[in-house]
Amino acid sequence: MFEIPLGWLQLKRERLRFAVALLGVSFAVVLILMQLGFREAMFKSAVRFHDAMNGDIVLVSNELSFIVQPRSFSNRRLYQARGVPGVESVTPVYLGIGSWKNPDTHGVRTIFVVGLDPADRALTLAAVNDQRGAIQREDAVIFDELSRPEYGPIAERVRAGAPVTAELNNRALSVAGIFRFGTSFGIDGTVITSETNFLRLFPNRQRGLIEIGLVRVEPGESPDRVRDAIRAALPADVEVLTRAAFANKEIAYWDSSTPIGYIFSFGVLVAMVVGGIIVYQILFADVNDHLPEYATLKAMGYSNGFLAGVVIQQAVILAALGFLPGVAMSIALYRVSGEATRLPLEMTLARALFVLGLTVTMCTIAALMALRKVRSADPAEVF
Repeated sequence: MFEIPLGWLQLKRERLRFAVALLGVSFAVVLILMQLGFREAMFKSAVRFHDAMNGDIVLVSNELSFIVQPRSFSNRRLYQARGVPGVESVTPVYLGIGSWKNPDTHGVRTIFVVGLDPADRALTLAAVNDQRGAIQREDAVIFDELSRPEYGPIAERVRAGAPVTAELNNRALSVAGIFRFGTSFGIDGTVITSETNFLRLFPNRQRGLIEIGLVRVEPGESPDRVRDAIRAALPADVEVLTRAAFANKEIAYWDSSTPIGYIFSFGVLVAMVVGGIIVYQILFADVNDHLPEYATLKAMGYSNGFLAGVVIQQAVILAALGFLPGVAMSIALYRVSGEATRLPLEMTLARALFVLGLTVTMCTIAALMALRKVRSADPAEVF
């Protein structure tokens, strides 16, 4: 016959206390999931450009920290790499931060500017490759429709077929098309143009300098072997990385070299502490109220291990029941926050299971702390 767990019977007896405990656990779950969600969104959005690059090996300046603050190097290094055995082709990429003027409000905002050779497919984005002819026109760009709304209703007007003009770095230009890219913690909006137009937008730049060199290896060649060969052939003023290593370098910067990664990790710890304190207080009060009963059970021969199991049982029930509404609320907040920030916020099964484990651990630790009162229960004090 099925036996109702003693821990559940004790929890539901004090319904208000039970509800407060569930709210505390749910609140901690929401905090943890939001911190982890924003942290993961930061990493995913930071390497959007890296993932879209059509290359096996990347050349960057050895002074580059992260892509939003690009550092230039001579394009001669890229063409030197072209001569290394195993290299199929090379492509220069120009990066810059420009000043975009909203055509309606005339407000100025920085924007990420990418210059590409229209004759090559430097990116894997189909919308960009389909519009390589459009960016060849003088003073023409294509605009990321997922950019922040502060840049103006550019995408809407392009989709409506209306001519769109704007001002970038005090130079008038036309928006010839749109593509989908997205924002990050360092990039609020992006435009892509040809390398010729890019140099017109940044007239003070020294010609012959680029920010990224993309290298594609010949079919059947090992990118790692070609990377090592390029490193040996080039001076130390450039860093030679596989595309995956380049993405990891960006993630490492945001995780370790800025306070943002620390803040998110610390937020998870604070959420666990807050939730643990709430659960501890609830369980401690429950144990204290039922101390005579626990002492009676001990007098009847039940061990401390059995009594500990009852309290831990309560903790696991609180973790499981508090976790479900916390996840539901977090999914809703992910949707709202994602629409507001344009960041890739989405719930994953792996993250949900990880937080469930953290929640059970948090509640179990709180139960173990509350057990001190059970161990001190003395039958002699009851009779």
